[in-house]
Amino acid sequence: MAYKKSVYLKAKDILSARRQKAEREQEQRHEEALRLCPQIGEIERLMASQGADAVKAVGMGGDAVAFIEKLKNANLSAQQQRRDLLKSVGLPEDYLETEYTCPLCRDTGFHESCYCSCYQKLIREVAREELASRSMLKKCTFDTFQLSKYPEITDSNTGISQREHMGKIKRICVDYARNFSRGSESLYFFGKTGLGKTHLSLAIANAVIDRGFDVYYDSVQNIMDALEAEHFGRAGREDSIKEDLLSCDLLIIDDLGVEFSTQFTVAELHSIVNTRILRSLPIIISSNLEPDELEEKYSQRLASRIMGSSKPLFFCGRDIRQMG
Repeated sequence: MAYKKSVYLKAKDILSARRQKAEREQEQRHEEALRLCPQIGEIERLMASQGADAVKAVGMGGDAVAFIEKLKNANLSAQQQRRDLLKSVGLPEDYLETEYTCPLCRDTGFHESCYCSCYQKLIREVAREELASRSMLKKCTFDTFQLSKYPEITDSNTGISQREHMGKIKRICVDYARNFSRGSESLYFFGKTGLGKTHLSLAIANAVIDRGFDVYYDSVQNIMDALEAEHFGRAGREDSIKEDLLSCDLLIIDDLGVEFSTQFTVAELHSIVNTRILRSLPIIISSNLEPDELEEKYSQRLASRIMGSSKPLFFCGRDIRQMG
């Protein structure tokens, strides 16, 4: 699972800020403790000299074990004296401990030579925030997808009610998110505006991010605008947008067909779709275009690549956003 470089950098910056804040606050508490009880400084100087003495044990041979044990007991005694002094001036025994957000990794992001669970969680949160900045991610979950808004009128295309049909679509999406992997199949959501395509796309994104996968979501127009800016040197960012699109665990392209098409955008779209197919990486595409309309809008070549690698899901009925 590989996240964008910007996600890792932001997560590291947050960890660094947490660590610096914890250490700065510890220094302030230490200054206060010394002001209230100068004897604490004497105890700490003794502890420091004991640490320096421990280095001497390297060349002591058989006497080293007994010497180190003696230093250990002396250090434990000094620590207890410091705790007693803190209590004597009304401060907690652990007042001089550094209060890291994560005591396991001490806000470094690493624990026992591996990524700490706090860092993994932070990366997911940062990735979610980045996606939320480009979408209504927080509002679009499977729980907020209300089937009650779909009428129980039989749809001529499916032979069943819109509510029943969309219930099936929702179950497919829930199963897809629950079992998602980098090798999952691609999906093509199509149907008229306002039928829940974007909502279910983002609901999948929410669930997939929770499982630790990297998701890139945006409208096709925003994606093409970003690629054009990058192509002509106007992007102003270190990492490549194109590489993000090609390497993320799940790419979600919304509103395919409404963008202003040029030779550049069609070529870029084909490049993205084709490369991800070759890498066996999934794409979810939502569009108002039915499969046969893709060829009219783009080309037989691109339409064939999209439909040949995707499971089509038809969204039917009336615009639920106008039903109140």
